[in-house]
Amino acid sequence: MKKTLADVSIGELVKVNALIPSPVSSKLLEMGLYIGQEVEILFKAPFGDPIAVNVGGYVLSLRLNEADLIVVE
Repeated sequence: MKKTLADVSIGELVKVNALIPSPVSSKLLEMGLYIGQEVEILFKAPFGDPIAVNVGGYVLSLRLNEADLIVVE
Protein backbone atom coordinates (compact mmCIF):
# COMPACT_ATOMS: atom_id res chain seq x y z
CA MET A 1 0.00 0.00 0.00
CA LYS A 2 1.28 3.45 -0.90
CA LYS A 3 1.80 5.93 1.92
CA THR A 4 0.48 9.39 1.10
CA LEU A 5 1.01 12.74 2.76
CA ALA A 6 -2.46 12.39 4.31
CA ASP A 7 -1.18 9.35 6.29
CA VAL A 8 1.83 11.13 7.83
CA SER A 9 1.89 12.08 11.53
CA ILE A 10 2.56 15.56 12.92
CA GLY A 11 6.30 16.23 13.15
CA GLU A 12 7.23 13.50 10.67
CA LEU A 13 9.64 14.41 7.86
CA VAL A 14 9.06 12.61 4.55
CA LYS A 15 10.18 12.88 0.94
CA VAL A 16 7.81 13.19 -2.03
CA ASN A 17 8.10 10.01 -4.10
CA ALA A 18 5.35 10.58 -6.71
CA LEU A 19 2.25 12.58 -7.54
CA ILE A 20 -0.90 10.69 -8.48
CA PRO A 21 -2.16 12.23 -11.75
CA SER A 22 -5.17 14.49 -11.25
CA PRO A 23 -6.46 17.91 -12.30
CA VAL A 24 -4.61 19.50 -9.33
CA SER A 25 -1.22 17.82 -9.94
CA SER A 26 0.16 20.89 -11.73
CA LYS A 27 -1.00 23.10 -8.82
CA LEU A 28 0.89 20.87 -6.37
CA LEU A 29 4.05 21.10 -8.49
CA GLU A 30 3.75 24.90 -8.64
CA MET A 31 3.57 24.96 -4.83
CA GLY A 32 6.92 23.13 -4.63
CA LEU A 33 5.69 19.59 -4.04
CA TYR A 34 7.96 17.96 -6.61
CA ILE A 35 9.59 14.52 -6.47
CA GLY A 36 12.47 14.45 -3.98
CA GLN A 37 11.24 17.46 -1.97
CA GLU A 38 11.27 17.01 1.82
CA VAL A 39 8.00 17.81 3.58
CA GLU A 40 7.22 18.04 7.30
CA ILE A 41 3.71 17.92 8.77
CA LEU A 42 3.34 20.90 11.12
CA PHE A 43 -0.32 20.88 12.16
CA LYS A 44 -3.61 19.14 11.52
CA ALA A 45 -6.99 20.81 12.04
CA PRO A 46 -9.21 19.30 14.78
CA PHE A 47 -10.93 16.95 12.32
CA GLY A 48 -7.72 16.38 10.34
CA ASP A 49 -8.59 18.64 7.39
CA PRO A 50 -6.77 20.79 6.34
CA ILE A 51 -3.15 20.10 7.25
CA ALA A 52 -0.21 22.52 7.39
CA VAL A 53 3.10 21.39 5.93
CA ASN A 54 6.60 22.87 5.71
CA VAL A 55 7.89 22.72 2.14
CA GLY A 56 11.24 24.29 1.36
CA GLY A 57 11.04 26.70 4.29
CA TYR A 58 7.48 27.92 3.80
CA VAL A 59 4.12 26.72 5.12
CA LEU A 60 1.37 25.34 2.89
CA SER A 61 -2.16 24.41 3.83
CA LEU A 62 -3.50 21.35 2.01
CA ARG A 63 -6.85 19.62 2.05
CA LEU A 64 -6.74 15.88 2.70
CA ASN A 65 -7.96 15.12 -0.83
CA GLU A 66 -4.88 17.01 -2.13
CA ALA A 67 -2.54 15.33 0.38
CA ASP A 68 -3.89 11.94 -0.78
CA LEU A 69 -2.39 12.64 -4.22
CA ILE A 70 1.17 12.94 -2.85
CA VAL A 71 2.95 9.60 -2.43
CA VAL A 72 5.76 9.81 0.15
CA GLU A 73 8.55 7.64 1.57
